Amino acid sequence: MKDAALAAGLPVLQPSRLRDPGWPERLGAYGADLAVVVAFGQILPKAALEAPTRGSINIHASLLPKYRGAAPIQWAIIRGETETGITTFQMDPGMDTGDVLLMRATPIGPEETAGELSERLARLGAETIVETLDRLDALTPTPQQHGAATTAPRLKKIDGAIDWTKPAVEIANLVRGCNPWPGATVSRPGGSVTIWRARAKPGASRGAPGTLVGDDGALAIATGDGVLRPVDVQPENRRAMAWADYLRGARLAEGARLGTT
Repeated sequence: MKDAALAAGLPVLQPSRLRDPGWPERLGAYGADLAVVVAFGQILPKAALEAPTRGSINIHASLLPKYRGAAPIQWAIIRGETETGITTFQMDPGMDTGDVLLMRATPIGPEETAGELSERLARLGAETIVETLDRLDALTPTPQQHGAATTAPRLKKIDGAIDWTKPAVEIANLVRGCNPWPGATVSRPGGSVTIWRARAKPGASRGAPGTLVGDDGALAIATGDGVLRPVDVQPENRRAMAWADYLRGARLAEGARLGTT
């Protein structure tokens, strides 16, 4: 965005905090009709939101009021949602609490990662904000149902830690939601292992959670419900590789335990 603006000869302001004295006044001096806010990591003060004559509009990557917060795409996948989308809304001083202008839904693919979904929603978001601006005079802002709100806090590295006592389906969702960051990881002697892609097979567990078990001629990992079959993994300080290649290199066989969780 900055590079494109500079190439077009447009001014670029980069305040460290829009709550610092003078910033609302600087914004108001532009005489803008409207502000569009995308992926800005601060709660904007009321004075900054109201600096344009028609206020500020945000593009959010969820179907509000679900998944308010910094990581709606990741948490939607981690929590097993099959649908998400884009919401444009009139901003107020709360966290994604303003009145809805437009909403566009899209299914989440059964193996789609957070990175892949982010790319799709970026395109959908661009289309939706253009439509919002084109139709702004005809749109009726609709209050959110605040009682139905859920949150999507910023991900931390610890959020990617795998608990093998969880069902395989939940772990597979965690793997997808933590790709590309922070990665779904297990701790092992000699360093952690990140699982980038995996498939779940629900059903009766065939071993202690975290144990390698046979599965259709290959090895999978026992969980609290069913087994998880990694596809791509990455040992600490090494490149990503296929699950079978990792098992050969690590000399792991059926009955071995993967991870300390």
